[in-house]
Amino acid sequence: MNTLKNKVAVITGANSGIGLATAKLYLQEGAKVVLAGRRQEALETISKDLEGEFITVVADVAKASDNSNLIKVATETYGKIDILFLNAGIAPPTPITDISESHYDEIFNINVKGPILATKEALPHINDNGTILFTSSIVSQKGFDGLGVYSASKGALRSFARVLTSEVKSRGIRVNSIAPGPISTPIYGKMGLPEDVVEEMGKGFAAQVPLGRFGTSEEIAKTALFLASDAASYINGIELEVDGGLSQI
Repeated sequence: MNTLKNKVAVITGANSGIGLATAKLYLQEGAKVVLAGRRQEALETISKDLEGEFITVVADVAKASDNSNLIKVATETYGKIDILFLNAGIAPPTPITDISESHYDEIFNINVKGPILATKEALPHINDNGTILFTSSIVSQKGFDGLGVYSASKGALRSFARVLTSEVKSRGIRVNSIAPGPISTPIYGKMGLPEDVVEEMGKGFAAQVPLGRFGTSEEIAKTALFLASDAASYINGIELEVDGGLSQI
């Protein structure tokens, strides 16, 4: 229960899904956690069930000022950062023929600009030998209809992580990405599609997974714990697929 004892972790997109599951696990393992999310109400709700040392910060990662404030509040509260988990992301689908500038901007602002700016703000405050984690996706490796811009955003994030891995090597900071496959998270409910369409889409995804099911947020959280722990001390620069084998066959 002390894998991350006294470590300070900042997690974006922490009010639900993978971010929340990871925050809970980090707290169980002794970390001090800063949970960031866009909605104050959601953060207040989840706080009632969390145990351990934590704070919540309202932050829209698409806004430069919010990223700056998030790191400011985190460091003023806990000092240096040991783990930066840039998890916030959205995946509204649209066919390539219907892509608009606003669709592109929304996805890239949250999925790419946000993590890049948060990284820049946090770097001076991350302890040497610390860890930076990104939530990527297997969509940058396989083509899924309707997810062209989302896939492009995750591909861009993967490329950024590679460069970052090299640029922070002198400080011993490890940079890794987690690429989930189909995971049961609220992201599917935020796609703006009718419930029956989302349900059918989910069945289609699950049928393609060799294990025959969706993964869970808790399974991704366990991966995030491993990569942030000393057990992964020689793992650096990778993108780890956690997808039941979907991207491998």
